Amino acid sequence: MNVDFTTLKEDFERTGFAIVPNLFTRKEVQHLKQECIDILAAVKEQTGSVAGNGVLVGLAARSAVFQNAVGDERILDILETILAPNIEFLSDKVVFKSESVTFASPWHQDWHYWHGAHKYSIWVALDDATVDNGCLKLFPGSHKSAIVHDGDASDGHGFGNRLRPNAVDENLAITAEVEAGGAVFFHDLTLHSSHPNTSGEERWVWIPTYRDAVVEDNDYPWAVAAKVVRGEKGQ
Repeated sequence: MNVDFTTLKEDFERTGFAIVPNLFTRKEVQHLKQECIDILAAVKEQTGSVAGNGVLVGLAARSAVFQNAVGDERILDILETILAPNIEFLSDKVVFKSESVTFASPWHQDWHYWHGAHKYSIWVALDDATVDNGCLKLFPGSHKSAIVHDGDASDGHGFGNRLRPNAVDENLAITAEVEAGGAVFFHDLTLHSSHPNTSGEERWVWIPTYRDAVVEDNDYPWAVAAKVVRGEKGQ
């Protein structure tokens, strides 16, 4: 990873996101992907099924590998630049697309799912992420304010808060194709979606979420593995 932190901060403040190639090595993300596969297999054995929409929340609550990964210095150095010197990990999830999970995620802002203080997420590609296999799309500058969302379209794909497909000018969106190990850091008001997976191949992504550890925020019952990963917790 070779990052110009000054430029990254300026770009993030302007657009609401930053694309960071080679945050992790290919070998590292292959290890993370295999850990995801093992966790999903264990969950399926325990419960008889896994999420039908291709998402499983709470990897760090289940795995020492992800407990360590969420505190990786490369992640925290960038978060300290764009977020705060005191950083709290909140929760993480894996998003996996395959021949049976091919749909595009709709345009949305993550903040509508949790409200409270603003949070920052990292979309870490565990496979090469391309237009064909459903990489991320982002709308620059959309992090400046919350946008009214529609309710659940009841299509079985989740996303209880979303925008109508014609509400966003796709010509202004940025497509974030990244090689395995690359990442996209983004604000929880940054509008984002994904391309559909038309490749016929799988595509895995790990997404940890963080917040300023000293800013007052809501308590979330789903943040069972939350912990301060740099600096101190506010009183």
